[in-house]
Amino acid sequence: MSLGLASGGCRQMMLDRQLESVRKASPAFMTLGDYEVARTIVYSSLGNYEGQHRLAPNNADGLFLLTRGWAAAGFNFMEDDWEASTDAGDDELAEENRTRARGAYTRAAFYGLELLEQKAQDFQLARRDARSVRTWLKSFEAIDADSLYWTGFAWMGRVNVSKDIPEISSESAIGVAMLERVVELDADWNHGLAHVALGAWHARSASGELDKAREHFERAMRINGGKLLITQVQFARTYYCVRNDKANYVRLLTNVVDAGDPLPDHRLSNTVAQRRAKRYLSDVRMADCGF
Repeated sequence: MSLGLASGGCRQMMLDRQLESVRKASPAFMTLGDYEVARTIVYSSLGNYEGQHRLAPNNADGLFLLTRGWAAAGFNFMEDDWEASTDAGDDELAEENRTRARGAYTRAAFYGLELLEQKAQDFQLARRDARSVRTWLKSFEAIDADSLYWTGFAWMGRVNVSKDIPEISSESAIGVAMLERVVELDADWNHGLAHVALGAWHARSASGELDKAREHFERAMRINGGKLLITQVQFARTYYCVRNDKANYVRLLTNVVDAGDPLPDHRLSNTVAQRRAKRYLSDVRMADCGF
């Protein structure tokens, strides 16, 4: 019996070390520039992470990899498929892809909350109102910014693809509060990415907070110098679209398309941004902005 316990303990230790190594090595994936290769790797990796999670359900690195992985898959690939099928006029496929994206974000948020509750429990009580959520979030420090961002991003992604589902869209304040906490802890986190997400949220419609949106986008641009191209894409497709400012909309998206490879450590993100920029310059998307 003692030999079996020792053997099990060794296996657990090896798995913990493996997950720690995978998390440390994962930024190398962002240097890929081939969209389809990246898609295949992401889906394959998610299968591996799910299996490892079954064996080590409380491992924080495993929970983080699942949170980030499902959130990134939802945004980079499933939402892309949703947009492409929508523009092609295939309503049935578009709804299928939107549902897939919602499922990815839901799974990401689930794992993210499991990870966050390792540090601050009773989220279900805290979610009752915005004030309680912000109090709950005070438990987190700068070291938690990665986990907070990806959980908040997944939460907001789920809201974005569920605008016709009131029980989901009504809880947007939770994701916003998580992203705001990231900015409080580290305003420059990951090239200003939290500012980009918040900017897109505040510019969600003409009735949104457009002044706040512009502040977040401009702060992100100062942090990353425009080299994290999703900043300009989101600035254009939300703020300048809502403002019906065609000149700046086209200027930013054209800058993205012509940018080359300005940030090699985030090549995949920029590849996705350039793919989206070309789509948003199409007649179909331009018409959606009233251009």
